[in-house]
Amino acid sequence: MKVLIIFIVILTVFPFINVPLLSSTGGDKMSEKEIKLPEPRYESDMSVEEAILNRRSVRSYTDKPLSSEEISQLLWAAQGITDEKRKFRAAPSAGALYPIEIYLVAGNVISLDDGIYRYDPINHKIVQYKEGDYRNDLSLSALGQSCVKNGAIDIVIAAIYDRITGKYGERGIKYTYMEAGHIAQNVYLQVETLGLGTVVVGAFMDDSVKEVIGMREEETPLYILPVGRK
Repeated sequence: MKVLIIFIVILTVFPFINVPLLSSTGGDKMSEKEIKLPEPRYESDMSVEEAILNRRSVRSYTDKPLSSEEISQLLWAAQGITDEKRKFRAAPSAGALYPIEIYLVAGNVISLDDGIYRYDPINHKIVQYKEGDYRNDLSLSALGQSCVKNGAIDIVIAAIYDRITGKYGERGIKYTYMEAGHIAQNVYLQVETLGLGTVVVGAFMDDSVKEVIGMREEETPLYILPVGRK
């Protein structure tokens, strides 16, 4: 009862506080469902130089859906395997320890159920563990930014620091931030080659994002990248 009274007082005194609430579009946790992604392409009609030249942050999207092939390409660019023998990934990682987890919040993808998925880079598949459209919930966690709600998908980058600090100590946390930046730039450039738009979002409430995504206790969200058609 005391907690409820304190909460009401806080909202009365500070009415501008944005308290994220789960919307009616969100679903529930479910039995995990694995989905094998299409094989990514390794060539395109756009050069790296042209993609770098044209790269821009895009915050407004149409309501046209993405395809499973585009989802495959984006996730591969983020963390996909580029060396089958040594299992090296698309973005460099200190000591090849890969302290990053990639999540997909899908809301407007052809032949893919709305829900939250975890990317498995080793097998190039996604694992759905929550069903429903969580883009609005994630937007509220990101201070109401409309791009997070309006993108066809959101890619969420999270860190597990213990994977890297065991070897590098506190320095490993900095290495993790560097790796997240490498991944985000890969996504940006891949988005450009696909004729899509994205923007990196860093303004959000960590605990709220963790709750929406259903992250484990040891995970820390670092980035949200909404992606949609321009």
